[in-house]
Amino acid sequence: MPESEGFPPGTDSVRASVARVYDALLGGEHNFAIDREAVAAITAIEPHARTLARANRAFLGRAVRFLVESGVRQFLDLGSGIPTQGNVHEVAQAVSPGARVVYVDNDPVAVAHSTSLLADNPDVDIVDADIRRPADILASPQVRKLIDFEQPVAVLMNAILHFVTAEEDPAGLVAAFRDVLPEGSYLAMSHGTNQDRPDKAAAVGQLYRSRATSPVITRSRDEILELFTGFDLVEPGLVYLPLWRPDSEDRIPDKPSEYWVYAGVGRKCA
Repeated sequence: MPESEGFPPGTDSVRASVARVYDALLGGEHNFAIDREAVAAITAIEPHARTLARANRAFLGRAVRFLVESGVRQFLDLGSGIPTQGNVHEVAQAVSPGARVVYVDNDPVAVAHSTSLLADNPDVDIVDADIRRPADILASPQVRKLIDFEQPVAVLMNAILHFVTAEEDPAGLVAAFRDVLPEGSYLAMSHGTNQDRPDKAAAVGQLYRSRATSPVITRSRDEILELFTGFDLVEPGLVYLPLWRPDSEDRIPDKPSEYWVYAGVGRKCA
């Protein structure tokens, strides 16, 4: 029986999936042998890969809590991935019941499990779409129903733009969402960097190009900073994952650059 038996139509069980690899890094169960083999190869290059994935997930939770505390009640989570602990709607609705969330992903497994998880929550939905087609996302029935662009919205791009090539214009994609946001909206982003660990970044990038459904394109801090054009970064600015507003119980690593992903949250300029 094929390993993909029982999985949604369109599931690629031949190449590692970005969403399923992340699920495997986080210890999830919705992945194939090909994804776990990719994780083994990644951890051979970067032994802290699982720790980095958890740190990225933890940043998302801290960012969402900050955004809710800042008055945001609507979230558009682009490249949301396979549901796991601490999903955006769970974090947001724990602080503000009724907060609305639209997830967006094009991985069949991520979409199927999100659909099942969200079936009984009227304030949350998922769009089966590619972030490279922002017009499709913004025109989707789910977004039109749940997101009011007359009120502040948080757009979440957590570890997704480093799967977008230069030719696919990541800055243009950010701008397409930024331009529909009212003042007081936010962009929260994490993005892999080649700033301080270029050799490892290049090796992981090559692995994704050869094995996965999408390449990894790491960028310098300045290149990532440019993606926040039109947004004013909130404190502490664009920093390595564990340095973005850590909780009191969080351990701050001696070498934050070992977490070679930058994170930041920006408020849309007037």
